[in-house]
Amino acid sequence: MGQGCEMPEISRFRGLIIRMYYDDSSQHHKPHVHVFYGGDEAEVGIDGEMLAGRLPQKQYKLLAAWLILHEDELYRAWNLAVSNRRFDRIDPLH
Repeated sequence: MGQGCEMPEISRFRGLIIRMYYDDSSQHHKPHVHVFYGGDEAEVGIDGEMLAGRLPQKQYKLLAAWLILHEDELYRAWNLAVSNRRFDRIDPLH
């Protein structure tokens, strides 16, 4: 799933590490994040669609809630990232 480009962390909470590649629109053509939890890895659309990989159900539900809460910020970060521009970190789920 990984690519050779830089993939900075956009947020981290409850064992989930969420990253976004720069210039990452070719594989899915859909705004998405890369999520890591333990040995699991997934690519999940900002709309919550599971695109690749897997996450335990509980962690997926936490991620989905975070995606909803931060949707506008995530789309803003995506638009910057696909243009190879830096984006800000997003607050974790509390």
